[in-house]
Amino acid sequence: MDLEEAEEFKERCSQCAAVSWGLTDEGKYYCTSCHNVTERSQEVINTDLIPNTQIKALNRGLKKKNNSEKGWDWYVCEGFQNILCQQAEALKNLGIGPELKNDVLHNFWKRYLQKSKQAYCKNPVYTTGRKPTVLEDNRSHSDWASEPELLSDVSCPPFLESGAESQSDIHTRKPFPVSKASQSETSVCSGSLDGVEYSQRKEKGIVKMTVPQTLAFCYLSLLWQREAITLSDLLRFVEEDHIPYINAFQHFPEQMKLYGRDRGIFGIESWPDYEDIYKKTIEVGTFLDLPRFPDITEDCYLHPNILCMKYLMEVNLPDEMHNLTCHVVKMTGMGEVDFLTFDPIAKMAKTVKYDVQAVAIIVVVLKLLFLLDDNLEWSLSNLAEKHNEKNKKDKPWFDFRKWYQIMKKAFDEKKQKWEEARAKYLWKSEKPLYYSFVDKPVAYKKREMVVNLQKQFSTLVDSTATAGKKSPSSFQFNWTEEDTDRTCFHGHSLQGVLKEKGQSLLTKNSLYWLSTQKFCRCYCTHVTTYEESNYSLSYQFILNLFSFLLRIKTSLLHEEVSLVEKKLFEKKYSVTKKKSRSKKARRH
Repeated sequence: MDLEEAEEFKERCSQCAAVSWGLTDEGKYYCTSCHNVTERSQEVINTDLIPNTQIKALNRGLKKKNNSEKGWDWYVCEGFQNILCQQAEALKNLGIGPELKNDVLHNFWKRYLQKSKQAYCKNPVYTTGRKPTVLEDNRSHSDWASEPELLSDVSCPPFLESGAESQSDIHTRKPFPVSKASQSETSVCSGSLDGVEYSQRKEKGIVKMTVPQTLAFCYLSLLWQREAITLSDLLRFVEEDHIPYINAFQHFPEQMKLYGRDRGIFGIESWPDYEDIYKKTIEVGTFLDLPRFPDITEDCYLHPNILCMKYLMEVNLPDEMHNLTCHVVKMTGMGEVDFLTFDPIAKMAKTVKYDVQAVAIIVVVLKLLFLLDDNLEWSLSNLAEKHNEKNKKDKPWFDFRKWYQIMKKAFDEKKQKWEEARAKYLWKSEKPLYYSFVDKPVAYKKREMVVNLQKQFSTLVDSTATAGKKSPSSFQFNWTEEDTDRTCFHGHSLQGVLKEKGQSLLTKNSLYWLSTQKFCRCYCTHVTTYEESNYSLSYQFILNLFSFLLRIKTSLLHEEVSLVEKKLFEKKYSVTKKKSRSKKARRH
């Protein structure tokens, strides 16, 4: 934009009444104060003598842009908005409804821009000294996902409890026009205008946007919609490259140049961590001051009863175990709506790790049935094996040893493929990042050399074509009755580990050991506490199996198992105390 050549245009802006004009790539005047683009083009003087002057004036900006290769003026938050749009489109391709992007995620993002004073406020914070005056009326229509635009309105509409905004609001969004950069205005140390200051910014009370934060926004949107995707599923889809995360910046528009400090802002060199994204989800939800989320009821996918059934099927355990997991959920109160529903404005804002909680309940039920002390489970397996040999026509009893052998083989094969895929993953992007335009030729040359070497080595190592990206699935292990190579235990009976007492079923195992020493042992006289170093091999295998399934650390699952045990034995202890008190009252 040539500000000197635009000085001849003296009319006031129809939006903000300012007299400060620049030229767009097409030669039209735009207000540098509010970025309103007019229909007026640069006037041509003496066109009779110089017939091509008008054409040159229209193309002057485009030629200058190609020579300088500076691209558009853009802010860091516009880059994050572009990534959010990519992720929302990916979720839409996975089967999520379009309202997640158009209503929920867009509403959350608007609220973040307002809370962080970047847009939707009267005095948005900009770092280049160019503070655009906010329009009050006459907002132009623009699809927020059409290009990385920084949305700026005079105020943000009230946050709807349903998580959606009105249709009229969707069609009245005012874009923050992206203009051609000049060498004087573009940051020398970054492609974005505020890259340097953004990387150094540490404002108390403001949640600073990062690439991992985009996944927190996506998970909050999924949670608001109560979609059938858990946090572990979301991170696994990222890992399988179904959702943009690593090198998401390479899908930015060509004119959004990234270099210098932008590397540290948008460059990611590690996989997202479950605990980190979980904490960021709570942090973002609290910062946005969101209302209580829609209730997690028994018919919702995130309810532990449904998730327990899903994970029981995935790890090839008997269907009859679902009744026991439901009983544990009821006793511990983990299925109550108030316990499951996320409420960011509560005093102690926290959301449930729905997937981790479900597998922890399954682990506790396995301990109740088989003890998992490397002794009792094998003894019960011997009884089940003898019964199945004698009664081949009856419903087979669940054989823990046979299940362990089949699952360990499947788990080892799956984990090996996962480790190989991680080792082969190409962290370098097709669009190389560089520190400055001086380094650009060197960066592209190095990238070209790396690609050529990769092609040569792949030809030498393996002549077969690389397998394409596999289709996404909620299940990593699949078990069917028709599978002749592997036994499916879904229809097997738990009769070998349960016994009838009146109208109820009790476990033959009367012992239990706790996974923690954090709470009192007096809850139950036959409870033993083990140190982590003394865990049985069978218990360690089950922890490793479920931890791999959710892509979490074993310590996180172990901690959740301890919480389930604490709630379970607290309930049992309170019931026992009530019974003893009632007996004493009867005696007196």
